[in-house]
Amino acid sequence: MGDEKKVDVAANAAAFLEQDEVHEPMHDKNLWAARMHRDAAARAVPEWEELRKIASQIKEHTLTHLPDYLREFENNALKRGAKVYWARDAAEHNQHVWDILQEKNIRAVIKSKSMLQEECGMTAFLEKRGITVTESDLGERIQQLDDQPPSHIVMPAIHKTPEDVAQLFARSIGTDPGNTDPHYLTEAMRNDARKRFLEAGAGMTGANFAIAETGSFVVCTNEGNADIGAAVPPVHIASIGIEKLLPKVSDLGIFIRMLSRSALGTLATQYTSHFSGPRRGGELHIILTDNGRSRRLGMPDFWTSLKCIRCGACMNTCPVYRRSGGLAYGATYSGPIGIILDPTFDESRYSELPYHSSLCGSCTEVCPVKIDISDQILKWRKVMAAKKYLPVSRRLAFGAAGRIFEHPQLFRSAESMASGALRFTPHFLLYNKVLNPWGRHRELPHFAGQTFREWYLQYRAKNNDHGEQHT
Repeated sequence: MGDEKKVDVAANAAAFLEQDEVHEPMHDKNLWAARMHRDAAARAVPEWEELRKIASQIKEHTLTHLPDYLREFENNALKRGAKVYWARDAAEHNQHVWDILQEKNIRAVIKSKSMLQEECGMTAFLEKRGITVTESDLGERIQQLDDQPPSHIVMPAIHKTPEDVAQLFARSIGTDPGNTDPHYLTEAMRNDARKRFLEAGAGMTGANFAIAETGSFVVCTNEGNADIGAAVPPVHIASIGIEKLLPKVSDLGIFIRMLSRSALGTLATQYTSHFSGPRRGGELHIILTDNGRSRRLGMPDFWTSLKCIRCGACMNTCPVYRRSGGLAYGATYSGPIGIILDPTFDESRYSELPYHSSLCGSCTEVCPVKIDISDQILKWRKVMAAKKYLPVSRRLAFGAAGRIFEHPQLFRSAESMASGALRFTPHFLLYNKVLNPWGRHRELPHFAGQTFREWYLQYRAKNNDHGEQHT
């Protein structure tokens, strides 16, 4: 970690914004629609805010007693016949998967969507060793065929138009490039995937929740692909992040009610599948994976990010994410939740992400488990500034701004000078691609002829005069 090149999130966002006049408005519109559906679903539950409070408390309790619940989960999963592995990091996770596949002489795997497996770079790891990995979630499959990571936690290909998908499927599975009908495209991919389910030696899933009390886990999908992947091949491998634990089955109902409502505004996912041990004649392998989570749990300002249930609500509401697209973040996790998760994996590589936010706080307001996302983004900015990850030019600019804001007289002088200078500064300097890339998309507002302070002093003086005349 730390050796990879820093993500240039501004350049990536510009590439998405400037590609045409179709993608960005469509992306913004679709995600805002998801936000509106979420709001309607939340309003229909009178106890919604109480549910958020309880969900947050359950998660915080679990995280502060995590070793106990992990041991309880392991013991109960073993009793049910599952094999349980522990992975400290991505390398150990991938090695466990590889060892299982080698032992069974498995050369093809069908997998459902798992952000943890994305985080571990598992597909690339297996493909280098000759394993064929096929994504079974439609959005993930689209991204895999296009050699792109998911751009959204719940809707991996939300940044693509039907025309993009039609062209991609035409190149990869031979469909009609001019047919953009979603039903036609979905059916074509379903037919292509069916034979892959039958050929796979193992099915891989993640888990939305793992229950310590029973040693079971739950996978929520809308396509049923995880169920087929777990049921058809003889071997089921589940990758579970250690933060996914819940103490009891009775806790689950709260999170099931909140997950899909927060994600898409639907009452529940189409499939909520419970896995409690291997099916008859099959094998169930569970890999409990840390990969930096223990370290994050020890970070006073950032440990509550582990409460995240991966609903994507913060992404749907974020004005920056909706306009820049998920691939701009250059990371497994994007949007507001990505901004606070990704630096825990690599501070240097993701040091620009905390500045990719308006700090409006909307992400915090919609989070179903009450993570203080916007506050954590601000704290990450302080970390990046303290460790001098900012470019020298920005450090100098922020330093100068800080000194000006600290001294009222200096601020008023700068305000007066800037107002005058802007009237005479050539346009090409104000909206220069290098000096001011943000200026390419917007004009600076004109300074008012009078500042609020000047108006207020004038107003007060005038009223004082009137008061003296009346007395």
